[in-house]
This record gives sequence, structure tokens and C-alpha cells, in this order.
Amino acid sequence: MTEPRKVLICDTTMRDGHQSLLATRMRTEHMLPIAEKVEQVGFYSIEIWGGATFDTCMRFCNEDPWERLRAARKHFKNSKLQMLLRGQNVVGYKHYADDVLEEFIKRTVDNGLDIFRIFDALNDTRNMEKAIEYVKREGAHAQGTVVYTISPVHDYDFYMRMGAELKEMGVDSLCLKDMAGILAPMPAYEIIKGWKENLGLMVQLHCHYTSGMASMTYLKAVEAGVDVLDCAVSSMALQSSQPATESMVAALKDTPYDTGLDLGLLSEISQYFREVRANYAEFDNASCSPDTNVLTYQIPGGMISNFIAQLKEQNALHKLPEVLAEVPRVREDFGYPPLVTPSSQIVGAQAALNVVLGQRYMIATDEVKNYMRGYYGRPPAPVNEEVRKKIIGDEKPIDCRPADLIEPELPKAREACEPYKRQEEDVVSMAIFPQVAKAFFEARNGKE
Repeated sequence: MTEPRKVLICDTTMRDGHQSLLATRMRTEHMLPIAEKVEQVGFYSIEIWGGATFDTCMRFCNEDPWERLRAARKHFKNSKLQMLLRGQNVVGYKHYADDVLEEFIKRTVDNGLDIFRIFDALNDTRNMEKAIEYVKREGAHAQGTVVYTISPVHDYDFYMRMGAELKEMGVDSLCLKDMAGILAPMPAYEIIKGWKENLGLMVQLHCHYTSGMASMTYLKAVEAGVDVLDCAVSSMALQSSQPATESMVAALKDTPYDTGLDLGLLSEISQYFREVRANYAEFDNASCSPDTNVLTYQIPGGMISNFIAQLKEQNALHKLPEVLAEVPRVREDFGYPPLVTPSSQIVGAQAALNVVLGQRYMIATDEVKNYMRGYYGRPPAPVNEEVRKKIIGDEKPIDCRPADLIEPELPKAREACEPYKRQEEDVVSMAIFPQVAKAFFEARNGKE
């Protein structure tokens, strides 16, 4: 039996909480006033950066993401700050050259980040190796992440193999990431128990509440020996966000796993975010009931809202059930990629095209063509070769790590950034999001 131990909590309110519920729109000014109270709680870490926040900071909030990180570091004096890093995709939606990834990580550590959660949309560890290497070299914590999904090839042995591979690559801890809310209690128990018994690494669990299962899954994970659970305070929890911190704290109280966190203090923080949330009503996509469709289609919440917008434009909203049914078929043709950014968009857009046009793969998006060329990495299972031929003809897909084919990108970004540059970090922003960064810099410099 696993030795009982105090369970630690990572607070996701200021990153994945608002990314899931408020279209990533929460501004820094709403995070900092509560920082001191959040620090008092004693969370294992505070997830505050990465994922979609980098893009939306500049694109929609008119904020510099680097400034947010520096401000957070100043206010969270004693907490470990954590981010989500998309491996070779950095914080973008395609692969970037190693020099961009390396500079991004160096600057991020310099600006005060402690823990990098590193994942790849296809679970292709080749797309994670450089990120792990650079994070370790900078002296920060590299958390190797396995994206949870369900398919004929994603069995217990797959998760054990990938965990062992990441350990071999030198990660400091492991994370099981369930972005769609489809991880049931027993698979969570088995995977985490297997990792704890065989690998001897710290294990963190990240689930979304979308299907309504996550709290049950967390409890089984605790029994299996999980070290850290990702939660959001109750006013920013549930629906497509994470389980509520207060509920987990109460459930584990007076057990060998007691978190020791103060419910009174958490309640004050939750009340603060309840008031903050009201400022973002126009982006608030929360519905009160669990979305059990996700168990059938494995489609994360954000993907369904994309479909609705896409189909409305085509006057084809009545075809939504057909599109949802087409997603698993496309996913099978594509070698069962987990449906997480950017593979969720790649599979989703193609499923919608197939249904709207009434003919499968008559037209393929550029991203789909690049996926079939191997530019996103190695799919978990072989793709359907007939479908590949339909999409890219007789082109031969690459079999190396995609980033090996990308020339250094920083020199060009540095040049493009020259008229606007105020800090070295601007070059990195320009390299990852050229159009968004340029518009942001122009607006910023025009203010003066």
C-alpha cells in the first residue's frame, strides 16, 4: 500500500481557471491585489503564465506578458510560479526553431519563473527534449507531461513507457494532463500507482471538470500516491476549469492526506475572484451542467464553441451532431492524436470541412497537410495511408524531429523588432507571434 502523505495543491485560478472559463481574458490588475492572501495559503505552486495567456495578453488585454510575469514575481515573493510550455511550440501553435525556444526559456527564468510544465500535443518526446534540456540548464524545474487520451494505442503500457522515457530525459517530476476531462478514477489510479512504484518521481495531476468526473478521479489519484493536485478556487472552478480547491481540502481533512490548507482563507480568496469574474461576463462561457458529450467524442469544451462559431458562419449549425460524430473518425485516420492544442484545431477543422462539403478530405487545410507531412511530429499510431495519399499525394513524410529542419529564427525577429524594441524579451515575442507582437508594439509605442 502507498504510504499516506500530505497532498499538495497547485492553484490554477490565474492561468487555466480563467483560460477555461473566461477566454483567457483576466488582466494582471485583477491578479495582484489578492497576491498576498494567496501566498498565505501555502500552495505548492501558482500557475500564472504560459498556455494561451502569452498570446491573449498582447492580442486582447493590451498587456506585455513579460511585464505580467515580472509583476507576479514581485508580488508572489515566496511562491513557486509555474507555466505551461507547449514543447517545441513554445507558447504558440506551430513548431519554432531551437534558438527561439532556448531564448524564451532563458528569458522566462530570468524574469522569475520556477516550474515549466512541458508537453507535446502528440506525446512525441522528441518535441520535448530540447525544452527539458534548456530548462534544466537554466536551473529551473522541468516537469515532463503526458497528455491523457483514450484510444486503442493509449493503454497502460503506453503511459508507463512514456513516463519512463521522460524520466530518462532527466525531468524533475511528471504530470498527467487530462485537458478534456475524460480521465476516469480507475485509469488515473493505475497510471499514477504505476509511475510512483516504478519511477520514484513526484507526480502532479491536472484534470478539467468538464465531464463531472474530476473530483472522483482526484480522490483515487490521492489513494494511488499522487503528490500534487491542480485546483482552482471555487468561484473559478468546475465546468471546463479544474476541481474546486475548497472541496478537495474539505474532502481530505482529518485523513492521512490532509492538505493543511485554511478553508477560511480560501473562502476569502474565492469571494475576491467571484467579484473579479463579474468583470468578464461577456466572455464567461460557463454552463452549470457537466458536458458528458466529452466522454463520447473526447472533445474539449473550447473545441465545441469553435465548431459552433465555424458552422454559424456557414449557416450549417444544424450539422453540429454530424461534425461531432466525424471527429473520432478523423482522429482515427490521423493516428489517434490527443485532442489538445494544436492537434484539436487540426482534427476539428478537418472534421467540419468533411461534413460541410459532404465529401471527406475533398479539401484539406494547410495544417492538415503539414500534419500528414510529419511537421508536427510522430502520431501515436500510423495514419491511414489512403487518407494521407488523398491529402498530400506521393509526398514522402519526414521522419526526423520537425525542429531539425527549421533554420534559426531569432536573427530575422531581431531585425523586425528593431523599430519597436524596448527590451530583449520583445525579440522573443516577435519571433513567436510576429503580427500580434507588431500590433501590440505599435499601440504601446504610440501611447508615449
